[in-house]
Amino acid sequence: MTSITSLALEVADPAAASRFYAEAFGDSVPLSFRASDAATSGFRGFTVSLTVSQPANVHALHDAAIAAGAEILKPVAKSMWGHGGTFRAPDGAIWNVATSEKKDSAPGAREWEHVVLLLGVDDVSASKRFYTERGMAVGKSFGNYVDFELPGSPVGFGLYKRRALAKSAGVPEEGSGSHRLVIVGDLGTTSDPDGFAWEADAASAAR
Repeated sequence: MTSITSLALEVADPAAASRFYAEAFGDSVPLSFRASDAATSGFRGFTVSLTVSQPANVHALHDAAIAAGAEILKPVAKSMWGHGGTFRAPDGAIWNVATSEKKDSAPGAREWEHVVLLLGVDDVSASKRFYTERGMAVGKSFGNYVDFELPGSPVGFGLYKRRALAKSAGVPEEGSGSHRLVIVGDLGTTSDPDGFAWEADAASAAR
């Protein structure tokens, strides 16, 4: 089964990005940072979500990110499905912190349960086919959304229609240039129909 080992964010200042994420999330989120001055503007076509166990943890992580310099896109709010908030990190990546739980069971903490990468794609069917042809199993698929089964993977993975993902993030869908993202795992070194780059991790490359 496919696994995503980490997400490599391409940033102007890797040291500054590392400091921001350490202050916001701690050191356990599977991220790395690479220096890049590739042109990019507007929505980069992806979001990363941290799913957590309770609303207090949503507030703890979201507030820590804002204090560290993130821009609020959607303040933390209660909805029919739980609690969540969205922000843009100083490097430009868009993050969502959310829980399906309605009530707290413990004091708030900067703790998360899952990391999930969502790619905004132009043609969901074509992108779904690209990944299933490379061995990814579909967990859920309805309308403009696909969730892949990656058991044991440090990062979950799904597809969403680009326009819908931008709306969910609270930003205009327009964007151009580099995604400023490399997905590291055992899919191999490749690029999908929307130009998202994959790179083999060290273990896969050594096989």
